Amino acid sequence: MPIDAAKAVAAEPHSAEIAWDHKDVLLYHLGLGAGIPATDPDELRYTLESRLHVLPSFATVAGAGSPGVISGLSMPGIDVDLAAVLHGGQRIGLHRPIPARGTATATSRIAAVYDKVKAAVIVVRTEVADAEGPLWTNDAQIFVRGEGGWGGDRGPSARSEPAAGPPDKEAERRIREDQALLYRLSGDYNPLHADPEFAKKAGFERPILHGLCTYGITLKAVVDTVLGGDVARVRSYTTRFAGIALPGETLRIRMWTGQPDRVQVSVTAVERDDAPVLADTVVEHS
Repeated sequence: MPIDAAKAVAAEPHSAEIAWDHKDVLLYHLGLGAGIPATDPDELRYTLESRLHVLPSFATVAGAGSPGVISGLSMPGIDVDLAAVLHGGQRIGLHRPIPARGTATATSRIAAVYDKVKAAVIVVRTEVADAEGPLWTNDAQIFVRGEGGWGGDRGPSARSEPAAGPPDKEAERRIREDQALLYRLSGDYNPLHADPEFAKKAGFERPILHGLCTYGITLKAVVDTVLGGDVARVRSYTTRFAGIALPGETLRIRMWTGQPDRVQVSVTAVERDDAPVLADTVVEHS
């Protein structure tokens, strides 16, 4: 069997030094569509270094991409076909606000491997700390088709109870035609998001937007709409990647705020009859 769950979970963690500065943060924010209108004071906190606040989802690209996921798939006990790999879900837990400039140690390990019978789910956990202590924890759920069925733990369900009633807030965010081309400069150079021929071979009519770009766009909408633009209020952010988004489409972001310290979110593609893009999405906040 290509996945030895016990061996993978027992493997020694992989550590690497990462660094970022205001230029990385600014580029990331622009890759999410920040800065429209360019002189809006609410947007300048994302686009002007003298006022810079770091959106917590920057944790997914800090240090030029997601080395935790890449190193996790090369851990002992993991031998899978990358063509069968999908990014199934993502969770960030924040210990304190992310500074606009920093150096830190990112330590990655396989936190769990779940048997979903027709697939396996590998949870790659990356814990990041600087000289002052823990900064954030990233959990990436990696879905590997065709690798289940060994009788292992099925793990928790990624599905959450849907919010009741109409949303309390709603926002629409148009994806620019060049959004994926700009976002990929933050570290994810997968040609699926830029090369039309590669996208066709992968079964898509044209390049698709990075799931983590949609993830960041959504968090920015929640922070701006519900949290008064205060990025420091975000405590954790969880989602399941339920579908794709295409450059040029419009994201409909519905938010339910009925529970204290918790926003439930759904994200759909307007032009495709509200096809699901992100599901089981929750922002926990102070």
